[in-house]
Amino acid sequence: MLLREFLGEPDLASYGVVVVDEAHERSVSTDVLLGLVKDVARFRPDLKVLVSSATLNAERFSDFFDGAPVFRIPGRRYRVDIHYTVAPEADYVDAAVATVLQLHVTEPRPGDILVFLTGQEEIETVEEILRRRTRGLGTKIAELLIYPIYANLPTELQAKIFEPTPPGARKVVLATNIAETVKSYSPRTGTESLLVQPISKASADQRAGRSGRTGPGKCFRLFTRHSFDTEMEDETVPEIQRCNLASVVLSLKALGVDDLVRFDFMDPPATEALLRALEDLFALGALNSRGQLTKTGRRMAELPLDPMLAKAIVASEAYGCAEEVLTVASMLSAGNAVFYRPRDKAILADAARQRFDSGNAGDHVALLNVYTEWEEAGYSSQWCADHFVQSRTMRRARDVREQLEALMERVEIERRSCRSSGGLDAVKKAITAGFFRNTAQRQKDGSYRTLKSWRTVFVHPSSGLARANHPPRFLVYHELVETTKEYMRQVTEIKPEWLLEIAPHYYKDNNLNTAKPKKKVAS
Repeated sequence: MLLREFLGEPDLASYGVVVVDEAHERSVSTDVLLGLVKDVARFRPDLKVLVSSATLNAERFSDFFDGAPVFRIPGRRYRVDIHYTVAPEADYVDAAVATVLQLHVTEPRPGDILVFLTGQEEIETVEEILRRRTRGLGTKIAELLIYPIYANLPTELQAKIFEPTPPGARKVVLATNIAETVKSYSPRTGTESLLVQPISKASADQRAGRSGRTGPGKCFRLFTRHSFDTEMEDETVPEIQRCNLASVVLSLKALGVDDLVRFDFMDPPATEALLRALEDLFALGALNSRGQLTKTGRRMAELPLDPMLAKAIVASEAYGCAEEVLTVASMLSAGNAVFYRPRDKAILADAARQRFDSGNAGDHVALLNVYTEWEEAGYSSQWCADHFVQSRTMRRARDVREQLEALMERVEIERRSCRSSGGLDAVKKAITAGFFRNTAQRQKDGSYRTLKSWRTVFVHPSSGLARANHPPRFLVYHELVETTKEYMRQVTEIKPEWLLEIAPHYYKDNNLNTAKPKKKVAS
């Protein structure tokens, strides 16, 4: 939000104090903000800047801000005993299950257990194993209440972790934390990888502190003391060094910062990543050949979205479908946790999900259908529960949409709807105008190949098109994520001739096979 303020007020004249809390998280916005605020503070001695965190390398921040004073404020923290494994664990998931059961049997009550795992899949696996093993032990052990918590879990189930533990029982919370599953962006391939990697020492210490919030606690680390001392990094790699910088570059260009290489970043990103971002923005028409912001680029910069999504909204005006693309953009901005798929009701959830895939049009259209039906149902939470849709995500999408509506008026984008004319092709074209670089063609073996980099990719299992009887020949995707394979997330069918119409400069040398494959006729 403060970055947006810089666009209209570069010297932050309306503000006397800026507080940057949780500075150790080092998000992209925080890092850009620190560089800009440092510059303003140098010529505005009246501006107070307060950077705070519970686990901060204070000296480093002090040096960055020209030797700013450091204040250490002692907090209430109880004693935490830290225990390490004697030898490295071959399987940390199995070790986590064994440790939970061992602690449950040997440690006195009251006292609950918090386990950090890398994501939903691991949490569900550990939950299932624990339920099976405690069931097998029966009355030999005290009751163990198992509560998972992750982003895709509905809010009412997440709230269960705060319920008081009954007398004689123990609660174990299986939690996820973004610091263990780190997104890493490769500017060379344009791919985001979701990698499981060791946490940093700072992150490990912060987690240990969780057990000393309300009383003395114990922290059991499933790695050796030697691993902690010699193998772990002191701090997590800042997001700005491992993400797509297109939105950062667009924001800085809009603020009049042209010399990106000399911008005062606390941890400068790779030059290759900056160059890739400039190329992406040029291809989208946000920058001209001299690297200056165009009229389209200035409109895009006003929308606090990924540049490709912002371009789709700007382009929607020409296709007469701004209302629909606004909804799709809001849903995509609200996060991936739209549909909820409980294991015990997986078939019902899949059937509910399939309802929204009208004629295998694609995930963008499915998101549009979800929001439209929810709107027609009066934004009902019960409707969400009946259709296995996350009500929290939907409320967030509505908030984002309202904010974007106001910004569209500011950049004078005419809001028209193509709903009455049933023009889903217009919506798909507008999305393609923003994401034309993210396109792929189906191969004979059923996989897809990206049109420009010729990388073999697959439709993400969560996509409605993953189960299509007749998979489309050409797709546009929202993002490419590498886990076990390279997956396309949020995909929609397109026609190849649209690419030649929308981005002829980009696809003029591509041999797009627009002819439909010939049907084989039995002789």
